[in-house]
Amino acid sequence: MPELPEVHGLCMYLDTQLRGAVLNEVRINSFSALKTADPPYSVLEGRSVQGVQRIGKFVCVDVDGLFFVFHLAKAGWVRYTEHPSSAGLRMGKSNISARLLLHRPADEAHIGVDLTEAGTKKSLAIYVVRDPQDVPGIATLGPEPLSPDFDLGALAAILGSSSQQIKGLLRSQGVIAGIGNAYSDEILHAAKISPFASAKSLDQATVVRLYEAMQEILVGAVNAAAGKPSSELKDTKRSNFRVHARTGLPCPVCGDIVREVSFADTSLQYCATCQTNGKILADRRTSRFLK
Repeated sequence: MPELPEVHGLCMYLDTQLRGAVLNEVRINSFSALKTADPPYSVLEGRSVQGVQRIGKFVCVDVDGLFFVFHLAKAGWVRYTEHPSSAGLRMGKSNISARLLLHRPADEAHIGVDLTEAGTKKSLAIYVVRDPQDVPGIATLGPEPLSPDFDLGALAAILGSSSQQIKGLLRSQGVIAGIGNAYSDEILHAAKISPFASAKSLDQATVVRLYEAMQEILVGAVNAAAGKPSSELKDTKRSNFRVHARTGLPCPVCGDIVREVSFADTSLQYCATCQTNGKILADRRTSRFLK
């Protein structure tokens, strides 16, 4: 799933390419992805793109004061081209959920932006709204972890009021915006914290480590994504992982094997030596720890 750093990099790239372009046509190929009806998406046509920004994991395209907002969910992505196909889209017959066709007057470029989604479970969501806060998922977002207001005290207050497992808390968009499965794995590994630890059980020194790891991992990933075209962002994300999606490979810090806990529709990766004092975590079907 694209998370804060990739979505941030994607928005920077799209802002550079689309700012000032006229949105000539919006084609919706998966009406299950379109979550709003008022205003209709057709009113975007003929308007100019004023900018593209990230809010949490949402991409918000400002089209002369109206907003084309999308969330890429687990398997969605953006395909950008300056040689768009003129062929029509067959409803429900491809992995393309929507296509935007634009003209950039500055250099007479004709641009195509496809929102794609792999797999059979479709979760990509598209909204056309007058205000990004009209999108339910945006209205309920927690604070941005890289905002100036999100300091050590803000994180400590969040952790101190929750008995939730820290892995789940970091992924909860209503608590902290933008972090998902991959970067929560990476942050907890860098902070040397078990993913099953209770948030409110963390002592002051551990909270400091968590805050510093969050800043280090996210800032590093944002910097790595900056300036990359959309076609390179996924590979950039994967290339910097230490534990996530590296089950069975050696931990780059201690050399132990990276281990995995599987759930119904997701999994987490961790290093027992770095994070759990050598204890091997069990999945939910057995006990909390393997003895």
